[in-house]
Amino acid sequence: MKELFIQNRENFGDMMDSGSVLVLYNGKPPVMRGNRYYDFSTQRNFYYMTGIDVPNLILTIKKDHAGVVEQTLYLERYDEFTAKWDGAAMTKEKAVELSGITNLAYIDELEAHLQRAFMRERISKMYLDMEHKSFSDANSPELDMAVRMREKFPPIALTDAYPLFGDLRVVKSDAEVALIQKAVDITGEGVYAFFDNVKPNMMEYELEAHWEYIVKKNGTSKSFSTIMAAGANATVLHYHNNDSRIKDGDLVLVDFGAQWSWYCGDISRTFPANGRFSPRQRELYNIVLEANKKILDMIKPGVRFGDLNEAVIDHYFQELGKIGLLTSRDEVYKYYYHGVSHMLGLEVHDINKGSVLNRNDVILEAGMVLTVEPGLYISDEAIGIRIEDNVVVTKDGCDVLSKGIIKEADDIEKYMAGR
Repeated sequence: MKELFIQNRENFGDMMDSGSVLVLYNGKPPVMRGNRYYDFSTQRNFYYMTGIDVPNLILTIKKDHAGVVEQTLYLERYDEFTAKWDGAAMTKEKAVELSGITNLAYIDELEAHLQRAFMRERISKMYLDMEHKSFSDANSPELDMAVRMREKFPPIALTDAYPLFGDLRVVKSDAEVALIQKAVDITGEGVYAFFDNVKPNMMEYELEAHWEYIVKKNGTSKSFSTIMAAGANATVLHYHNNDSRIKDGDLVLVDFGAQWSWYCGDISRTFPANGRFSPRQRELYNIVLEANKKILDMIKPGVRFGDLNEAVIDHYFQELGKIGLLTSRDEVYKYYYHGVSHMLGLEVHDINKGSVLNRNDVILEAGMVLTVEPGLYISDEAIGIRIEDNVVVTKDGCDVLSKGIIKEADDIEKYMAGR
């Protein structure tokens, strides 16, 4: 797989200005308390560039004034105490094997190397991944570096690399699509496990446990916390308690995913706890299913991303009006209060095109991977429905990566009847 990461670095280098340097950190797991740490989740842009998910490493890419690019990976030095307790630091041999980077150094050498670049090589610009969402968030290593640069080397221009990563990551290579397909396939195993094992009066977490086993069996992890929502719980978009009893007659909405080599699947299915949709449930389910199919038919290069959601709203205005739920288009938002799609990749809600300010204005291109997830949430009837597929845009349409996971009401009932 290292060819993927070698190409990613070359692509980023092509976007850099001459006389500049990228400094990219993988970070450390935050302290929980005492000597316990939260699980480490790799910095996705660092992984995209290196294929390494070990904490406390640094990548630099320097492009001199002649346009020559130099890549350096900075590692931790071996420490015997740490090796005995937590495992040895990554070896140089392993780093080369995973990333294809042959120029290696140690973290304690970084400042001297940067100082030489600024003073002797006249590097005048630094790229830092400065994604940040609020004043209250803890500083990332990149933000700490930005503060130090302003203090120690104020003439050096600082540029946010995050939008550049967006432009690179939003279109996936064939190798990346294959990794997402693997994640979707594992997620599909979970859907059928739910169909096989759901029954009235079990707890939501009991049903979720079948997914936990599948994740471990496949030697991977979840791409996000599972939403296992029965009855009225399914009208809460990010319901995570998963601790209610599943009642006879409930619909169960599950929104979940596996990840494979950090690439994510994100699937939603809705199914009857007792194996049979009521007439009302089927009526609403089929309205959502038709929205799902309409969007799949729309997706192709050249389509504006925001137009996908507008098409869902138009569909709901027509269909929900027919069954007396609303009389105006604005009322759709009472029953449908999220977007129909987001990008999918190394993150569940993956980075979008950085050069476009409003994501709704992004124009679909071949190689983009996205979700299609219309939903309806009728709180007065304790019904929540979402049907989510994962697709890759092709040259003349899209390929549904989750096509092996059934979603027709008749097919679900038939499958569950044969348990």
